Amino acid sequence: MPTIPTPTVLIAIALALSASAPSWSQGAGVKAAIAALESSPIPSEAKDSIRAKIEADEGVFGKLLAASLVDRSADPMLLRLVDKDKPLPGGYEPPDLILLDGKGLSVSRTGHRLRAAAFEALKAMSAAARAEGITLLVSSAYRSYSYQVQVWNRTVGSDGLAEAEASVAIPGHSQHQMGTAVDFGSITDAFAETKAGRWLAANAGRFGYSLSFPKGMSAATGYKWESWHYRYIGKAAAELQGRYFLGMQQYLLLFLDELQ
Repeated sequence: MPTIPTPTVLIAIALALSASAPSWSQGAGVKAAIAALESSPIPSEAKDSIRAKIEADEGVFGKLLAASLVDRSADPMLLRLVDKDKPLPGGYEPPDLILLDGKGLSVSRTGHRLRAAAFEALKAMSAAARAEGITLLVSSAYRSYSYQVQVWNRTVGSDGLAEAEASVAIPGHSQHQMGTAVDFGSITDAFAETKAGRWLAANAGRFGYSLSFPKGMSAATGYKWESWHYRYIGKAAAELQGRYFLGMQQYLLLFLDELQ
């Protein structure tokens, strides 16, 4: 298995790439990134496409990788991989949750909360959408572990275990518990074809939000398509995902997980 440099070394490499350093530094940066890519559980066909994109655009890739790693260094939970195989730390609760009530946002009920950075990005995104006559309704945000237990048990009881596993994270494995995920609108497949759904699909990345569970990608994400579920990962990571990781949040996070 390739040796993966430490995060500090990778940041230095990425910064060197972004500064148009000599060719040996560029080669080292690409080599480190490809080593992480090859070590990741991303499917082989996707790896081939990602590798080609990285090698074709080393400078911008290095700059975005550097910014993403710096963001993660400042906030280790921002880009943490949380899925069916990777749980959150036991008892995790975000330290900086902000109540969305009375903040000029459209909310489905009182009591929704988000982490500070996700909240600020949501405010900016909602204002931009509103300027185009579109309302982004927040239907779900932070969920505690105990609340996710209720959601899981209710879904198993009403729809069965197989459906629950395809559509609901088991407690301790939910992006909602991180305080950076938002469900918008109707929380149904119909949301994709609403004005809000189409606007988010086209614009969320500009504000650091990323669709977590794209259509037709359940084999990779572990969940059915959810056109309404967006996670805040920061602007640099969102652009990195869009340019190099085939628009797949899961692929980006699997790659970054190799850089721990």
